[in-house]
Amino acid sequence: MRKDKKVKTSDPSANQNRINEGTFITGEIQSKGFFRIDGEIKGNVTTPNKVVIGKNGLIDGTLTCDNADIEGTLTGTLNVKELLSLRNTAIITGEVIAGKLSVEPGATFNATCTMGSGVKSINSNGKKERTA
Repeated sequence: MRKDKKVKTSDPSANQNRINEGTFITGEIQSKGFFRIDGEIKGNVTTPNKVVIGKNGLIDGTLTCDNADIEGTLTGTLNVKELLSLRNTAIITGEVIAGKLSVEPGATFNATCTMGSGVKSINSNGKKERTA
């Protein structure tokens, strides 16, 4: 009898979810894998991993993740436990909660921002918890 071993990896390409340009999704998305978003999502995205929003990517809703690298547009709530990187083409409107924030010149940042304590993390059940 053969036993398959599950290998835990932090390689983004191993468990990457991709929303390609020209794709439109409405609803709530939950995953344990990395995300690359080049399409449009109207709703909520939750993952305990990294999310990359490409130049043409758009989220209208809530993004909750550990790390985010944004070149596109987010309107709503952005909850990043660790590092939020906004590239020069990023457009953020709404509320931002982040552990650390990096903003390139040229990024549009029209949001309230809370950093450090009070950042929400995602537990293993995909539910948000406040940390100290």
